[in-house]
Amino acid sequence: MTAATDFEAEAAKRILVLDGAMGTMIQTHKPDESTYRGARFADHPRDVAGNNELLSLTQPEMIRDIHGAFLAAGADILSTNTFGANRISQADYGMEDLSYEMNVASVRVAREAIEKMGGGRRIWVAGGIGPTNQTASISPDVNDPGHRGVTFDQLADAYGEAARGLIDGGCDMLLVETIFDTLNAKAALYAIAALRDDGVAVPPVMISGTITDRSGRTLTGQTPEAFWVSVCHAKPFSVGLNCALGAAEMRAHIRTLSGIADTRISAYPNAGLPNEMGGYDETPEQTARHLGEWADAGLVNIVGGCCGTTPDHIAAIARAVEGKAPRKVPAQVRHLRLSGLEMFEMAGADNTEGAVA
Repeated sequence: MTAATDFEAEAAKRILVLDGAMGTMIQTHKPDESTYRGARFADHPRDVAGNNELLSLTQPEMIRDIHGAFLAAGADILSTNTFGANRISQADYGMEDLSYEMNVASVRVAREAIEKMGGGRRIWVAGGIGPTNQTASISPDVNDPGHRGVTFDQLADAYGEAARGLIDGGCDMLLVETIFDTLNAKAALYAIAALRDDGVAVPPVMISGTITDRSGRTLTGQTPEAFWVSVCHAKPFSVGLNCALGAAEMRAHIRTLSGIADTRISAYPNAGLPNEMGGYDETPEQTARHLGEWADAGLVNIVGGCCGTTPDHIAAIARAVEGKAPRKVPAQVRHLRLSGLEMFEMAGADNTEGAVA
């Protein structure tokens, strides 16, 4: 079987486990400026501390070991160290021309971690595509609401370059994640579709949004239902939520998506809400208890952890969902759904099987 059909078959049998927080684990190594630079970028004219994606080039053994720790904890899916490996985000460090290379290298480092672990079980590599540090829907200038710091085409170009690097590196799926602005995500999905039109063999696409606070909306104001309707045209392998919230605060929104989306549901919350120092206090057992209950309720197909989650969190989550049935994917809807900040659904149409929103 191909990686895609293998992945689909396995997801039908059990709940799959995604890894945890790459950034959290990088910080346990306490990297300094020289660590980030390595020998290759010793003379780079700008500071690069904090550029985690650069470590796939300068400290690949560190990233490989982090992947290995999540594998040992029971992760089925490794997400690449590419959250900010796009031309727009890398411009902050003067490293925009490294975007493609970072993505290719990050997939290879994840593959090396899998090879180092040896055989015994199937592991997949998800090519992570973060949201960039720009938003297409909100002005960065409070005095000029119509101004935008980035255009749709610029976003699409940056996402397309990153996606091509991930695919060329050999990822098994693309993970468009931490979506706070759906227009950014639509630029990513457009870029991925353009690669497919160009004859590139595009793997399955996972989509994960972010509810930014207890209002129950994304940063740009969409409800989970409206978010799904905005991206369902891409026919993703899964849709879900990550980041911003802990599991306790995320559950209601996962339940909403589970009730409306005719694809698989993913969920990888933070280890609780951040404390006053920006850290995360939720224990592995606390996080796992929540996700285990979601599995019991039939809400999820893929689970893992975001900010603050460690290999101990992933190990506890893997134990909590082991042997539990994945959510059954419902039939596609036939009636009209439209999205703005909220979803509009036309009443009275057949809702059993078939076409589209």
